[in-house]
Amino acid sequence: MADSDNSMTLPFVTRRRVLVGGMITSIALVLEKSALAGNVAATSALPDPALTLWREWETAYKLSERLCRSQQRLETRLVESIGFPGVTVRLPEGEDVMVHSIGALNEVLGKGPDMAALREKAASDLAAQQARWDAAAEEAGYTAALRAEREAGERAEDLLEAFSTTPATTLAGVAGKLDAVLRVGEAWEECSEFPWPQIRSALSDLVRIAPQMMPEQFVHDLQARTIFPRRRRG
Repeated sequence: MADSDNSMTLPFVTRRRVLVGGMITSIALVLEKSALAGNVAATSALPDPALTLWREWETAYKLSERLCRSQQRLETRLVESIGFPGVTVRLPEGEDVMVHSIGALNEVLGKGPDMAALREKAASDLAAQQARWDAAAEEAGYTAALRAEREAGERAEDLLEAFSTTPATTLAGVAGKLDAVLRVGEAWEECSEFPWPQIRSALSDLVRIAPQMMPEQFVHDLQARTIFPRRRRG
């Protein structure tokens, strides 16, 4: 087999858990609206670069999640109709092993001459199944959906990285940074592992203290608002 064949792998299966629930206003947006409601002059001030970045990131993040759900639906249909590319290899000891890539095949059978015939037959069968999957994926629109989801995800990741070098000039901008970190970083909602409880606490403190520090800029029901829903465990 050519070297290029060795790069053939099991089709990408995203394991990212997508957001659930209805649309709820995030803390960053609540802070922004509160500031504008309490201080009309804020509309003429220079925009907070962190808050501007947060708006761009949230748009990209929501698009990525929407495309993720779309490609997952298409992937499920493909798996149900033709299954993932894979071949069952019977080892000399009599054990059957399912492999999904050339790399896995070489790991199972090794590269010794005594396994050459079995290895070539399995590689040929795997290549045929991969070609069948690729053709079906292209026809079903899965290939295009997967590419779009990856591009949107990379865009959201690039914007997330930019938060570390973008200074906030308002409390809304600070909240936007924390909001993005929580929504992307937590393994599940209300995750108890470090540093997520501490970050949630800091964000809660920000919402609690901001009206006390600048009462003329924030509406009174700020503390009753809820942040955007995040991943739920399971």
